[in-house]
Amino acid sequence: MLRTLGDQLAGRDGERFVGRAAELRVFDSYLESEAPGGVVVLVHGPGGIGKSTLLREVARRGAALGWTPWPIDGRELAPTPGALEGALAGAREEPRPLILVDTYERMAALDGLVRRDLLPSLPARALVVLAGRGEPAADWLEGGWEHLVRTVALAPLSAADSLALVTARGVADADTATALVRWAAGSPLALALAADAAVRDGTFDELRTGADPELVGTLVRRLGLAPQRSDHADVAAVASVARVTTAALLAEVLPGIDPHAAHAWLRAQPGIEPVGDGLAMHDVVRRALRAHLRAERPDHERELRRRVADHLLGRALEGELRLTGDLADLVEDPALRWAFGAEAAAGLRADELHRGELDAPAPEVRARASEAWWTATRPLLRHPEHVVVARDRDDALCGMAITFTPANASRAALADPYSGDWIRHAAAHVPDGNAIVWRDVLDLTSPERGDIGSRVASVLNTAALLRSGLPNPRCIYVPISAVNEASVEFARQSGSRRIPGLDVEVSGHLHECHVIDHGPEGILGAMRSTIYAEVGLARPQGAPARPPGASGVTREDIRQALRDLDRPSRLAVNPLASVMPGRQPAVAVRAALATAVTGAFGAGSEEALLRDIVDRAYVHPSGAGHEAAARSLHVSRATYFRRLGQASDRIADHVLAGLVARGA
Repeated sequence: MLRTLGDQLAGRDGERFVGRAAELRVFDSYLESEAPGGVVVLVHGPGGIGKSTLLREVARRGAALGWTPWPIDGRELAPTPGALEGALAGAREEPRPLILVDTYERMAALDGLVRRDLLPSLPARALVVLAGRGEPAADWLEGGWEHLVRTVALAPLSAADSLALVTARGVADADTATALVRWAAGSPLALALAADAAVRDGTFDELRTGADPELVGTLVRRLGLAPQRSDHADVAAVASVARVTTAALLAEVLPGIDPHAAHAWLRAQPGIEPVGDGLAMHDVVRRALRAHLRAERPDHERELRRRVADHLLGRALEGELRLTGDLADLVEDPALRWAFGAEAAAGLRADELHRGELDAPAPEVRARASEAWWTATRPLLRHPEHVVVARDRDDALCGMAITFTPANASRAALADPYSGDWIRHAAAHVPDGNAIVWRDVLDLTSPERGDIGSRVASVLNTAALLRSGLPNPRCIYVPISAVNEASVEFARQSGSRRIPGLDVEVSGHLHECHVIDHGPEGILGAMRSTIYAEVGLARPQGAPARPPGASGVTREDIRQALRDLDRPSRLAVNPLASVMPGRQPAVAVRAALATAVTGAFGAGSEEALLRDIVDRAYVHPSGAGHEAAARSLHVSRATYFRRLGQASDRIADHVLAGLVARGA
């Protein structure tokens, strides 16, 4: 019997809870166990992913099994000494306390105190759950804690669980529910807010979410991204347009601001996550803010998109072909966005085919193609340069793409009955053989083999493009199936040209040979031209517009300067030295890099680790090498080198932003 309003709220919350079956099995194994000994579960995930909702469900399950839930919210603790100790005082008197700490990122400074004093003082049967946005610090996995700690990373909800969530919140119309699920991309917060808006308004239009000030305002407040000043509003606007925002991008797109201060402000916002050498806004709030920007200031949105495109193209032409997906994200046309990886799915990663993995394909894999197809394909699988696969979080095979270039084509590729003639045609007709030949895309998660609109295929296409070895491919050879509507639409939108003499039959279906020729500007320039056309500007001519006095210094120049930091003769001839003031270029380069090491990183343990790694590697090396540096920082070799790359990129971006800001 529900006796209070609190009982009613808890009951309604429980009725609406859906999904998280795998995570709940972890908690149930501890809640139902009679074994002695405490456990600490570290839950992490971005804002809006459902950490608080999961903790409430764990509390309900624990209470039903005789545990005493002890919820603590990091936002509600007073910033005074002893506040956390006081909040936990009563829990020490309970035989089986279930301590649930939400918003733990607000308490990161207490990490050492929690491990050293608070947790050891709890009863032996305590179950402690700490939920925050960032990944747990390395200290949680050493010093004996590794035997008591379990980490749980929250991923976006699956399509099925997303559908169940919006249905539980009263969305009955199937088309509306499908639109909600597509728009929210697995974010429980976005699903809940948009479902409530759809029930309130009787419909849902994902293109108008930015015009709904209540929905946008709630997302912004809940995810913590609320600019207070006009310059911060512009920084937030850029972050809603660009998939990843760096200090150098801000310096070019928003001339006149302090790019480092702007980047530091953006990094400090709760709705922001670090991605590589830049920062990314929470995807759902980003799309809502961008739609809002389009509705309120359409000219400003178009101009920002144009500036971001110019910046990304300049970086891509300097060798960062990986930015193809970021450029594609600025394109509105869905077929072209898909083709260049803007719609890549979360939870998927590109990988190589494991040795012997498809020697005997599973029945569900074999069912996607004819026996003749497998017979012709098997020789190609022995050449890893031709094959890229997509895997999910469980390492399961989700798809496979087979591609060639005239330069890397093996004998098996040239003998292939499906693509051999396409490769020879590309070698003979495309200048310098600057072409990629797509032989096939196999999506094992889709009912249709090689579904050209699938996100698995998007991941595969992007990976194949990056692995091609071509800095800016001109021509793309693609098989187009006349019975696949998405395939036909892509051919139409991309302006491809069919070469009938090269059509082939694959698995009983005719695949037309289509060639997309991007001209001398290549894929990268053509993509920028598409963006210009969509914002109403004339097709750009020649190289991308760069700020007056742009130095031409590249990120690789700065990375090399870091590696040569103790070699003055090499620093003196580094391109960075040519734009440094003073008569001692090597000294000036060292000073610029030292300033970047100090200013490129923010607060927090993860930022401190990046700073410490680059300091040990380059600024104050011990002489014992990288392996010793990794051991001294208590991180694995793989973590050390991955973070070193991230830190180097961050420093390079900081230096470039400074050059742009002062017109060097």
